Amino acid sequence: MTWMFWGSALVLLYTYAGYPLWLRLRTWWRPWPVQRGMYEPAISVVMVVRNEEAAVAGKIRNLLELDYPADLLQVLVVSDGSTDGTDAILREQARNPRVHVVCNQLAQGKARALNDGIRLARGEIAVFTDVRQAVERDAVRLLLENFVDQEVGAVSGELMLGDPVKGEIHRGVGLYWQAEKLIRKWESQSGSVIGVTGALYAVRLNLLTRLPEETILDDVFIPMSVLRQGYRVVFDPRAHAWDRADFGRDREFARKVRTLSGNYQLVQLAPWLLTKANPVRFEYVSHKLIRLVSPFALAGMLVASAFLEHPLYRVTFVLQLAFYLLSALAAARLVRGPIAREADAAFTFVLLNTAAAVAFAHFVTGRKVAWRP
Repeated sequence: MTWMFWGSALVLLYTYAGYPLWLRLRTWWRPWPVQRGMYEPAISVVMVVRNEEAAVAGKIRNLLELDYPADLLQVLVVSDGSTDGTDAILREQARNPRVHVVCNQLAQGKARALNDGIRLARGEIAVFTDVRQAVERDAVRLLLENFVDQEVGAVSGELMLGDPVKGEIHRGVGLYWQAEKLIRKWESQSGSVIGVTGALYAVRLNLLTRLPEETILDDVFIPMSVLRQGYRVVFDPRAHAWDRADFGRDREFARKVRTLSGNYQLVQLAPWLLTKANPVRFEYVSHKLIRLVSPFALAGMLVASAFLEHPLYRVTFVLQLAFYLLSALAAARLVRGPIAREADAAFTFVLLNTAAAVAFAHFVTGRKVAWRP
């Protein structure tokens, strides 16, 4: 039991503290700054939608109002088997010569729809976004400044959870996202990020490869393919896209299961990620794969500390129970006052690790998790 306890503890310590600390130290001893400057190429903004009649017109308007020359901006929207009024809205929007639409009658999945959009892109840079988030007016221009550096092949913007007026949310999922963005910032400052923000990122068009049709994590597969070709993928925290912070616990849980299932799928679709062909193999394993082990490490640590008799293990066992109790109280919405933020953080941590366990179960049983808009 002793080896189970300490082995589990080391996995968790490295996942949530060791890797971020290593990145922070690397930014000090081996910084790798990005050269930035004015850059104004032709761009194609690619977006996939399905049954988004309530949001698609507003998002297209958001894109057309970006601070970018109209004659250099192409908006490409692919409707993936929409059955509501989305296609009718898109055909109306296509009267604008800057807007190009593809209305696929059958739902074929986001990856195939992205391939359709990429095939029609005419810009030097492809910018990817989702329908839900509002892109700040200067965000794309800021992303493009990074491409002055010829070593840069892709750039991720920053997803902000909250409201542009009131600011970001720093509780629950918002707190987790703050930690995730800090890791991406440090990866970028000394190398490359492992994955990008699907809400807003840009890639040199000539570096884009065809996505396997079942791909779940296009926002990881695409940047990793860019890295494989010898280019950097960087994170620019100045380029913002805003999203709501809370879509409900059930939806957030399902979204996280899908994302974590995508990590298992990605290794199957691109086994080169675990070979020397991946120039950031260490970072990829540390950032994406070790997190999949966390729920089992948590379980191992809890079980081992319950059976070990030394006072250290007893105290650790009680602390773990208190942590899970705090999470349960937050889940039941019974926490108020000064510890509410800590309770939300505990609940989010447990939620994410439960999602990782469910994703593992899906992987073992062969259950596929399809893209949902």
